[in-house]
Amino acid sequence: MTRLELRKFVAPELLFGSGARHLAGRYIRNFGAKSVLLVTDPGVRKTGVVDEVGADLQREGIGYEIYSDIKPNPTVENVMGGAEFFSQGRCSALIAVGGGSVIDCAKGIGIVSSENRPITEFEGVDLITVPPPPLICIPTTAGSSADVSQFAIISDSVRRVKIAIISKALVPDAALIDPEPLLTLPPDLTAYTGLDVLVHAIEAYVSNASSPLTDLYALEAIRRICRSLENAVASPCDLSLREETMLASMYAGLAFSNASLGAVHAMAHSLGGYLDLPHGKCNALLLDTVIAYNYSSARERYLDIGEAMGIAVRSQPEEKRLPAITGEIRRLRAALGITETLADLGVTKSTILLLADNAIKDACMATNPRDPALEEIRVLYESAL
Repeated sequence: MTRLELRKFVAPELLFGSGARHLAGRYIRNFGAKSVLLVTDPGVRKTGVVDEVGADLQREGIGYEIYSDIKPNPTVENVMGGAEFFSQGRCSALIAVGGGSVIDCAKGIGIVSSENRPITEFEGVDLITVPPPPLICIPTTAGSSADVSQFAIISDSVRRVKIAIISKALVPDAALIDPEPLLTLPPDLTAYTGLDVLVHAIEAYVSNASSPLTDLYALEAIRRICRSLENAVASPCDLSLREETMLASMYAGLAFSNASLGAVHAMAHSLGGYLDLPHGKCNALLLDTVIAYNYSSARERYLDIGEAMGIAVRSQPEEKRLPAITGEIRRLRAALGITETLADLGVTKSTILLLADNAIKDACMATNPRDPALEEIRVLYESAL
């Protein structure tokens, strides 16, 4: 980045720490909302966090409706159904309590409620023309960072793809980031979402839209998630570890929201949309392969990443540096119980033709440090079989 280049940085109002979730009512009151749509999913409802937020709203004299018909990969139908619920309840604001699926769905509901058009019409960058209603996010996973980002990812079940919607209008008005809800997160989701943090930070750091505004957050996210994730999976009730992973998620979100992502996410969106797989797992299975492909185009940045991961890569001979980074990623993935290959998940060589066609059209591919041809994307998928 030269002195003459301009970079923007967008972020919601942030409140981080134990008990942050209990301030939802106060924030909504400040927005002047009388009735709120509380967006969540069945799993989060069982934890009791939604009831806590509802009680806080009631103490502030604010009415609310609950919408929880959301799949792990939120669909167009989930969004459109939520928008109808929002309208029928005469709601004027949204609170999302959940992981990335819930928050992305809430963002979609806000878009449709303001624009009065199908959510599929907003795939791409900066296509939202009418500001959505106020949105407050209370994340319950440390991974998606949707609570601080300008991204929303929605599954189109007809085309069997995930569509990426990117706009400053999707940056939430406030993110109440509380590590306490993570204490109920099961080990597999802790692992998947934690690896999503790592991929967000790595891709933001090597993005061709990165800058000093985002680099700081990306590297700190890598440091924190690499030193805390395995322990958080092993000791799920350790609040200090949960706080570390949540802080890493926030930092990674601030980085990628402003620097965007790359080929790992583009390929993971295609893979997860086609086979309805957990997003973090898809990212984890593709990361080392894409790093090997990109390495020559962002060598020094990947060495910075290796150092942030705790590997003394610069003290090693050049021929051992890339294997040290990709080897550590594979070690971490296996230590977290992710041992499958794409073939184990049902990907075949014939499937790859469709996956590659969808991945190359994904908006995240535009900021990958190396510009791949369609055939190269197919080869990358085959390498991960």
